[in-house]
Amino acid sequence: MVSKKKSVLCIIPARSGSKGLPRKNLLSLMGKPLIAWTIEQAITSGCMDRIIVSTDSEEIAEVSRAYGAEAPFLRPVELASDEAKITDVILHAIEWLEERNCIYDILVLLQPTSPLRTAEDIRNALQMLSEKDAQAIISVCEAEQHPFWSNTLPADGCMKDFLPLSAANARRQDFPVYYRLNGAIYVVYWDYFKKQGTFWGESTYAYIMPQERSTDIDTYSDFVFAEFLLQKIGKT
Repeated sequence: MVSKKKSVLCIIPARSGSKGLPRKNLLSLMGKPLIAWTIEQAITSGCMDRIIVSTDSEEIAEVSRAYGAEAPFLRPVELASDEAKITDVILHAIEWLEERNCIYDILVLLQPTSPLRTAEDIRNALQMLSEKDAQAIISVCEAEQHPFWSNTLPADGCMKDFLPLSAANARRQDFPVYYRLNGAIYVVYWDYFKKQGTFWGESTYAYIMPQERSTDIDTYSDFVFAEFLLQKIGKT
């Protein structure tokens, strides 16, 4: 666990717009809004000094407050578009807080589209930050589809040279393990992020999560699958 001397801020970004799944942050998942799962995980982790939801929606803000988070501001419209970068959303929150003399040691970003992460995952990622003497921790999981079996296609769909012969005739278990970002947990030192504007760097390490806790909801099929998994493990 990160030393209690270090203060930890949790930011949960939740804009109102979503082309893939309209109003997804407020959709009822197993009886409560999607965003509520992440707020409750942050609270249950016992690691956060403050939990803030950054949103452009007063409705999302009200729901977030009802589940125990703060929503002290509405983010600008330009930071709620499809083109808005999550780094700019975080920097906006940092600036808003610093203007009010609120500065923290560590920043944790939890996206509400990852409802299967656990409070233990959050605690473990924070502990890894300390154990690795890292600047940042990013959660990943093993890639479901191995990249060695992937390629682009020409306009006519010809698969000549689609795969090298070594990959075409190989078994998956013969390949090195590949990982993907799962979007569930980002941990970074406040000063590092403020200076660099990124989680990435020479001292960024991976927190590996299982695939079954790595569903990232972007479409209706993702939502249905997440609900299925939550039902299977008996979560409420």
